[in-house]
Amino acid sequence: MREPEFWSRNSAGARWTAALLAPLGLVHGASVAWKYRLRRSYCARVPVICVGNLTVGGAGKTPLAIAIARMLQDKGVSPVFLSRGYGRKTSDAVMVDTKSHDASRVGDEALLLACVAPTVVATDRAKGARIAEAEGAEAIIMDDGHQNFSLEKRLSLLVVDGETGLGNGKVFPAGPLREPARQGLRRADAVIVMGDGDPHLPDFHGPLFRARLSPERHLDGTLVAAFAGIGRPQKFFTTLREAGAALAMSRAYPDHHTYTPAEIAQLKDRAAQMHAALITTEKDFVRLDPRARERIEVLAVRAVFEDEAALRRLFPPFYPKAAAVR
Repeated sequence: MREPEFWSRNSAGARWTAALLAPLGLVHGASVAWKYRLRRSYCARVPVICVGNLTVGGAGKTPLAIAIARMLQDKGVSPVFLSRGYGRKTSDAVMVDTKSHDASRVGDEALLLACVAPTVVATDRAKGARIAEAEGAEAIIMDDGHQNFSLEKRLSLLVVDGETGLGNGKVFPAGPLREPARQGLRRADAVIVMGDGDPHLPDFHGPLFRARLSPERHLDGTLVAAFAGIGRPQKFFTTLREAGAALAMSRAYPDHHTYTPAEIAQLKDRAAQMHAALITTEKDFVRLDPRARERIEVLAVRAVFEDEAALRRLFPPFYPKAAAVR
């Protein structure tokens, strides 16, 4: 979905619309609090790290989850990702196989995660954790799940976009929040601000980290035609410019958009007319039909922390099996 403009504007019309929808937001926020009170959380045999957020849409959770997995792998720990597989058309719990699964079966984010470490998609997170344990997980990294209480977490990290912050501070549908900010922040062990900016974090006094998305290659003035169907497409277009690209065209689509053959053909034709390289995000690329990927480039990005060592100190103890054997 595209974020409504009134979520981030302060005009009289925006305030009126938010106020009109506020009662629905109260119900939504109360439902999260109710689920938390009635929780019956499964306690996994290995530490669970949750990388979540307070708002709907993208905040950079997946790149951060990947960065944390690589930190654990550097320590000799074998992590398994746990995702609900947002956008998929099935509901079963499965281990992701990048050779046989596509985004309609497991979701685009899960396909990206599975390129880094074994990945389970499961709507029932407790069931997914049991599958991860059976697969030999020494740590479980939840990509999203701050508002899911079926699995006990050892470390809860909240990701906040530095530029947009918490929007108008109201709960969906009156605003972008999944629950009241103070309510969600109370359950967070730390907050990671993605990008520049100083978002307001009401009554949060815990550890605060900063990270940014860094392109994995420089484009050296390459003329590009870009398209993206992610939470905030403009962030991708900005990253392209930071990578040195000359942006001839930028097309934004809704988050997790499923591209039709006609849309891809149109994009390729337009790029060819401008003599530009057609380029997109990793998440968009894995959603494409393999036959449509020809002549489409990808700009990969990675999350970089300002103080990675301080974040590592928050990690719970891990017990790699390889270390136990030695």
